[in-house]
Amino acid sequence: MTKEKAKKIKKRSKGLIKSRNSNQISVKGKDSSKAKKTDTNDKNKKPEEKHKKKLSEHTAFKNINKKEKKNRQPVWVKKSTLKYEEELHNLQIELLKMQRDVRRHGLRLLLLFEGRDAAGKGGTIKRFIEHLNPRGTRVVALLTPSNTETTQWYFQRYMQHLPSAGEIVLFDRSWYNRAMVEAVMGFCTDEQNKRFLKDVPMLEEMLVKDGIMLFKFFFSVSKDEQLRRFQSRETDLLKQYKISPVDRMAQEKWDDYTVRKFQMLNETNRTLAPWIIIRSDNKKLARLNCIKHILSKVDYKDKVSDEELQTDPQIVVSGIDEIRFMEDHLLDSLILPG
Repeated sequence: MTKEKAKKIKKRSKGLIKSRNSNQISVKGKDSSKAKKTDTNDKNKKPEEKHKKKLSEHTAFKNINKKEKKNRQPVWVKKSTLKYEEELHNLQIELLKMQRDVRRHGLRLLLLFEGRDAAGKGGTIKRFIEHLNPRGTRVVALLTPSNTETTQWYFQRYMQHLPSAGEIVLFDRSWYNRAMVEAVMGFCTDEQNKRFLKDVPMLEEMLVKDGIMLFKFFFSVSKDEQLRRFQSRETDLLKQYKISPVDRMAQEKWDDYTVRKFQMLNETNRTLAPWIIIRSDNKKLARLNCIKHILSKVDYKDKVSDEELQTDPQIVVSGIDEIRFMEDHLLDSLILPG
């Protein structure tokens, strides 16, 4: 091979390499422009559009001091969420202390959770029992009375669930169904409703005098907030079990429920068994203040200071104050709380 042919071959090979490299560069250039477009699209997207799922409760508080790692994803949370989770954590520790003394001294605690639909009763109960020993804690949520139970004394099916020594029992709705839901929906007669309101103070007096510590909570939610929570249940597949025909009529019969609530408080708010009203438009504050109220009323070893268990007067309202407020504004449904 002559020197001239060798030079020609080298020139051709160099040209091929350049053309290949130029093709690769042009392809990369197209991809990079696409990448830039997608990057700008991602930047324009709001965080809510990317991740709509909420963190499980306690997740933010548990991971607040974790070190940064390659396999960990930082997440922004509200300061109020961290504060709520920290306070709930501390209160749940106090609940464990309380339960320890309840079992040790054979106390009997009975907690009734009442209120309108979607008022936050179930959520508060869930946080209350979350870390308690299940052997000393029971939640009672009875179904519609059976054919046999409808022929019995009204209180009969509730009495078998009363706490034994060392037990904490929580009723997710109780015998007060007859004071509001049954009366509004026509599931009982006016005579049965009136008889109930006369009998229940005597029954509760007997329970308290026998040594049961009785707490009666009424969760008060506004009409607009109740509607918002109903709409949330309709779209959230994990909350479908909470929807019922009775719930759907709660908005239509709002004023009827208000009248029945006023009647119930007047007839059954007694010194031995008073009502405690929990304003629950803010569910997190309602949970914290409800737990604080219970802890403040029970003596147990290693209890925190009274200041740490101080409730918010805007959230926790006594039954007698609620009655007075409703008396002054009974004709103005827009001012009345739920």
